[in-house]
Amino acid sequence: MLDFDRKIILNGSRAEILGYRSTPAIINSASASVSVFTAPLSTAMVASSATPLFLVLLHLGLFIAGATEFHLVHLRDLAAAGHHHRLPNPANNGKLSLDLLHRDAISGRNFSDRRHRLDHRLQRDAHRLAFLYRRLGGYHVDDFGSEVVSGLEQGSGEFFVRVGVGVPPRDQYMVVDSGSDIVWIQCRPCAQCYAQSDPVFDPAESASFARVACGSPICGFLVSGESGCYAGDCRYEVSYSDGSYTRGTLALETLTFGNVAVRDVAIGCGHSNRGLFVGAAGLLGLGWGPMSFVGQLGGQAGGAFSYCLASRGGGAAAGGSLIFGRTSAVPVGAVWVPLTRNLRAPSFYYVRLLGLGVGGWRLPVREDVFRLSEEGEGGVVMDTGTAVTRLPPTAYAALRDAFASATAGLPRAPATSIFDTCYDLSGYESVRVPTVSFYFAGGAILTLPARNFLIPVDDAGRFCFAFAPSTSGLSIMGNIQQEGIQITFDAANGFVGFGPNTC
Repeated sequence: MLDFDRKIILNGSRAEILGYRSTPAIINSASASVSVFTAPLSTAMVASSATPLFLVLLHLGLFIAGATEFHLVHLRDLAAAGHHHRLPNPANNGKLSLDLLHRDAISGRNFSDRRHRLDHRLQRDAHRLAFLYRRLGGYHVDDFGSEVVSGLEQGSGEFFVRVGVGVPPRDQYMVVDSGSDIVWIQCRPCAQCYAQSDPVFDPAESASFARVACGSPICGFLVSGESGCYAGDCRYEVSYSDGSYTRGTLALETLTFGNVAVRDVAIGCGHSNRGLFVGAAGLLGLGWGPMSFVGQLGGQAGGAFSYCLASRGGGAAAGGSLIFGRTSAVPVGAVWVPLTRNLRAPSFYYVRLLGLGVGGWRLPVREDVFRLSEEGEGGVVMDTGTAVTRLPPTAYAALRDAFASATAGLPRAPATSIFDTCYDLSGYESVRVPTVSFYFAGGAILTLPARNFLIPVDDAGRFCFAFAPSTSGLSIMGNIQQEGIQITFDAANGFVGFGPNTC
């Protein structure tokens, strides 16, 4: 019987998973039973793998041969913030689940207009991007493998969660970072602490706080020279490229998510901290390493978590969800894409991207442009801390030129910041724009919602194509392209899933 590639088109509030083209299917491990939907075909169609491709496409009703796929976009919907629906939050059902908040919902900062907010977001993005280029260009392991840049002028973190720390639990805001292998919070007594929204955590008031001894195997995860002993306690230090840092004692503590308590989580209890973290008490690392929160959960979560990133600029009403655990987080019907591991940067989730498409047509970009080399260079990282997707210059140019050609009838506008392809749509209520797709290993294709690549940059009707060229061989799939899509990491089996839900 003919197997079909998975294609997911995310459009508005629904996700369509469509089957087409004959290729081997992704084989899921026995521990991850995931169904992949394929469109039904007639007996005649599946009788032979030699069936012409165009007949299959016509039978499925995807498009007419030679046609280009377009989104019909209502600009008012693109400009409206926070219109996504949240994924169901099962926290009250005894599952590890949290509301996910964009920084705009908790910073208390008021922007005079959309352009002002965008400028600040792109300034933070530049800090993060510069750090990733330095870190992944010449990567070396330190401490917990922590990868977050604070940007002292802008503050660190794009997405936040509320976590109870200690027994009894004291609620704290924590930065969520998919590229970090650390959980840490500021602790009393403070030799130096930055301002945060909640009272600084006091270990003396927690019945579950326990320092980690120097001889503990947990302390052994700290790299020699980056850890040490003080009065028998295991000490840690994490430094960031902008000069911010956290230093203190490694400890075991209870973290509470809704009504679920997780005991003996290894955290850094920082007594000397420098930086601006938008009022957050610390950081919840979700990286691929053993000291991240997901890595420490192990069998309790099955190495799986799922998130839906909050809509940009949507305030508290645009919150997303973060869910842990194989039973809760791994959805049936997701499109699964294999991850690949960079041994020089083991905290990061690299996805096997093979190509790009515009209007339903795959672009002539070589697959090796996105390949992760044996030396750990290049590749494609999925990162929640970076806003705009970066692509190698040749790949970006091909994508931009194809999109610009398909939108030649729309009035152009001057470049805005890092965006060189912009449009003046002030006189329009709706427009047609071509689809933009990622082609992954295993045959999966992710076609983005229009709001994930055509974004408003001011209040006067200017919109820009939200991709940018990288200055190295590294590609980064940023959070603008991830927003509103249910994304699931099955770290234990090495897959990332897209959909089937939008949120």
